[in-house]
Amino acid sequence: MDFWRYEKEAAAEGHTAVCGCDEAGAGPLAGPVYGAAVILPFGEDIPGLDDSKKLTPKKRDALFPVIQEKALACSVAWVDAAEIDETDILSARMKAMQLAIDGLSTAPDFVLIDGDRDHGRTSAITAPHQCIVKGDSLSASIAAASILAKVSRDRFMLEMAEQYPEYRFDKHKGYGTKLHRELLEQYGPCPIHRRTFLKKR
Repeated sequence: MDFWRYEKEAAAEGHTAVCGCDEAGAGPLAGPVYGAAVILPFGEDIPGLDDSKKLTPKKRDALFPVIQEKALACSVAWVDAAEIDETDILSARMKAMQLAIDGLSTAPDFVLIDGDRDHGRTSAITAPHQCIVKGDSLSASIAAASILAKVSRDRFMLEMAEQYPEYRFDKHKGYGTKLHRELLEQYGPCPIHRRTFLKKR
């Protein structure tokens, strides 16, 4: 598999600053959704780089500073639980990714987006882009973005575990595990829970 196929195709069309973009935290019952955007030097080899979901937390943590060091530009952004409730998770995902794109120190002229959606009800990807299903397994720059988004969100949830220790966010990162559901039944929601997600339980 050519991990640079989509970047090469974009370069062949004349694009010189191609960015990969992904998000993390669409499914949890608590916490923000994070977006990340990364412009890698064309063809840069980062040993171990892969879809964040295929990597252990230890490997993701190890790759995080390597990606930051190697990237020509990278950015992380988020949309919090309150705004997710006010809008919807698809819109929040799109906003988080577009905020990350906007936060890059070098403006990309083309963006590779993980997934098959580029807009929600209230937010959309406004940069020139291409959606790639399973892009975090097919594109080096999207894979790099997936790691930055995932690690950044996990670190935030570890901070929340200190602030709200009774929910054990360090164990489940806000996802709807059996433990998390049991603690929700016991304590009710805290300020970082997504109320609209709890209604679906």
